[in-house]
Amino acid sequence: MAFDRRTFLGTTAATGAAVALAGAAGAPAAAAAGGSAGPRTYAFTVMGTTDLHGNVFNWDYFTDKEFDDKAHNDVGLAKISTLVKQVREEKGRCNTLLIDAGDTIQGTQLSYYYAKVDPITARRGPVHPMAQAMNAIGYDAAALGNHEFNYGIPVLRKFEEQCDFPLLGANALDARTLRPAFPPYSMHRLRTPHGRDVKVAVLGLTNPGIAIWDKANVQGKMTFPGLEEQAAKYVPRLRSMGADVVIVSAHSGSSGTSSYGDQLPYIENAAGLVAEQVPGIDAILVGHAHTEIPEYRVRNRATGKDVVLSEPLKWGQRLTLFDFELVWERGRWSVAKVSAKVLNSNTVAEDPGIVRLLQDEHKKVVAYVNQVIGTSTQAMSSAEGPVKDVAVIDLINHVQAETVRAALAGSEWAALPVLSQASCFSRTAAIPAGQVTIRDAAGLYPFENTLEARLVTGAQLKDYLEYSARYFVQTAPGAPVDPAKLTNAESIPDYNYDAVYGLSYDIDIAQPKGSRITGLSFQGKPVDPAAQFVLAVNNYRASGGGAFPHVPQARQLWANSDEIRNTIIQWVKAKGTLDPAQFASVDWRLTRAGVPVFA
Repeated sequence: MAFDRRTFLGTTAATGAAVALAGAAGAPAAAAAGGSAGPRTYAFTVMGTTDLHGNVFNWDYFTDKEFDDKAHNDVGLAKISTLVKQVREEKGRCNTLLIDAGDTIQGTQLSYYYAKVDPITARRGPVHPMAQAMNAIGYDAAALGNHEFNYGIPVLRKFEEQCDFPLLGANALDARTLRPAFPPYSMHRLRTPHGRDVKVAVLGLTNPGIAIWDKANVQGKMTFPGLEEQAAKYVPRLRSMGADVVIVSAHSGSSGTSSYGDQLPYIENAAGLVAEQVPGIDAILVGHAHTEIPEYRVRNRATGKDVVLSEPLKWGQRLTLFDFELVWERGRWSVAKVSAKVLNSNTVAEDPGIVRLLQDEHKKVVAYVNQVIGTSTQAMSSAEGPVKDVAVIDLINHVQAETVRAALAGSEWAALPVLSQASCFSRTAAIPAGQVTIRDAAGLYPFENTLEARLVTGAQLKDYLEYSARYFVQTAPGAPVDPAKLTNAESIPDYNYDAVYGLSYDIDIAQPKGSRITGLSFQGKPVDPAAQFVLAVNNYRASGGGAFPHVPQARQLWANSDEIRNTIIQWVKAKGTLDPAQFASVDWRLTRAGVPVFA
């Protein structure tokens, strides 16, 4: 039976949400400490995942083989399920909760297939594999992530309907009523050996950047205030409702930074600020940043107490454990100690029950992604994409520019030159020589971005490129060159470095940030600052993602609702043959004092 969101959004006028109590059955593992005369104590564990991004199996649909990386991590809910079972066996099922911090239904071809190819929203449509797996594992609650909105609100609502647990978002509000559009919190009752149950509140917070990144899907429908202000609103309510323990599941990193500049008055990665500014929180499950933080303590300014934060690594690579120790004093339970750690999913086998449950869905998707759609005259790789102009990224840009040019044909903008931006979205993306499959083409563009056309000037393009070039580490002429150390990829993700196709320019990495673009030209002539260009740009960048200048404010000339990934797939199908000679050229390069970094 799917979770009924009306349980949370019904009758309590003071809070906008009624209390749901999840009773846990079974014999408690915790016992009284110190005998009958000693203090009454109770211990329990909250397990957490985040940024699962559609990973059920330890499988990479883009390479069509088991997932692996340099650290030999494993991924997927099937692995997480085994870890969860081990923890429950050790602690006692009734002494555990399992929560998630968002970004669940986007990221793999498995999740894409059931959103677009065989959509869960269809009449008599399938149940989403992530809902099936999370229901089977027994999740108690999950926060909304920003990528939950990528496929539109109807898909998200259908997924919510299919889940046996609530999707929480205290700062996801209905734009008209400013009331919660999703349950803000859930309340869970854990039975103790001492007569008084422990009430654990889970407050869900999502990312304000949704208003920018998925503007097309949420504008006029939902609004997303800051995490701190909504936590300050709800935490006291949860305490007044009898919560002995308050846990926040926040789809927001801990660094206090934002990628959208000053476009919103809210912080993107605000989990640490919530811990510092809002009293009454015991622990925060952190998401969104795709980093591993086993335990991080932040002192609350009002109480002087530490709040314990933990972020398990993305895709089901880690499982966070928050271990709580409570003591009964003055007629109530209080938290005596909290600690956190992470378990590595590569230490266990996949749960055969989850494998059996979803093996048919997995096989369907494997067959889908292995459909042949064309051929390539030569192999192309993105491995050097962050530091060199490579053909496979030129392919993305060429398709985007050609698509926009065709869309503007016959319009007043048809005569303007069309440029295009793209990033190295994956350093492992590749097109093989010979047959090209859907998974090859889809692997070039792992995000659900759509395409737009914006009107920009030559001067704005120069600013845009200067901003993009901050990605590179300043490197003196003659200094040793290690390609792996040329970029600031630890602080600036590869997807926030843009190469612009259709222009020629050098990036002088010997110069400071803001003074690196030289030789900017179009068709062999210096770019006129006043000249107008059409820039083919993804909706993430056009909406302000990455805080690039000018483009979010630039006039929109055209927009498409289809994913760029699909546009690439259809383009390859139509062409039949990929020949880099028809679209690839070296239009940008890294230099130092005019000397190319790479010969």
